[in-house]
Amino acid sequence: MYQAHSVTELRQYVQHWNEHGQSIAFIPTMGNLHAGHMSLISKGQSLCDRSLCSIFVNPMQFGANEDFNHYPRTLDDDLAKLAASGCDLVYLPTASELYPEGLDRISQVQVTDLTDHYEGAHRPGHFTGVATVVLKLFNIVKPDVSVFGKKDYQQYRVISKMVADLNLDVQIIGQETTREASGLATSSRNQYLDEEQTRKASMIYQTLRNSAEQISAGERDYLEMERRALARLQDAGFETDYFAICSAETLLPASQEDRDLVILVTAGLGTTRLLDNIEISLW
Repeated sequence: MYQAHSVTELRQYVQHWNEHGQSIAFIPTMGNLHAGHMSLISKGQSLCDRSLCSIFVNPMQFGANEDFNHYPRTLDDDLAKLAASGCDLVYLPTASELYPEGLDRISQVQVTDLTDHYEGAHRPGHFTGVATVVLKLFNIVKPDVSVFGKKDYQQYRVISKMVADLNLDVQIIGQETTREASGLATSSRNQYLDEEQTRKASMIYQTLRNSAEQISAGERDYLEMERRALARLQDAGFETDYFAICSAETLLPASQEDRDLVILVTAGLGTTRLLDNIEISLW
């Protein structure tokens, strides 16, 4: 596996692949890699000739109350996992390369409509930071395909909309959520749960599935379903910001006419805030 630490170095590899007619799948990450990330690499490899992963803890997407300095950095382990996966190239930029004039003077990408609620409301500026760095990385790498995990469903939709709105020549692929045997979505945040919290956390996916089954069976009082699910989670000791039944495309509250739905949830245990979702098709 090759490593590139600068734009110039990375583009030399990309140019070589382009000259040989090889397609490129790109997976941007912030490191601390787990089985979910590996599934993104595998998906990209199934679609393209070459796989390229970036590791960059992006300071622009951290809010005032989020500790950028304590984000887990496990580079040696990450590189070993990527090499074992058959990843062709890892890009390891620095903040000074991607933001040479600092965060205050960088042009920003704001994706309208999808970023005002849910994670956008609870983490102001987060999606601006995500969209800006992803656009920069797309312009550097110029991939044919980029794979994003659906566990961060709102992020997946935000990036998809940015690509469509700005006419970017890259195909965005959403990869299904990787889960533990209990149903808990695989996440870097799971490492902060103790044994009891890990057991309890499986209830998040159980609650999502229960609501999805009710919808598939014909229930349409979405507000009441949200209320019941929130009460169930809160009674079990979770701190919940939202449990929302939405249009999968717009993320607006689901209407009776919507046929492709997604249920979004956050549920906190102790200091750990977990995200999950489930998609439902009524066609």
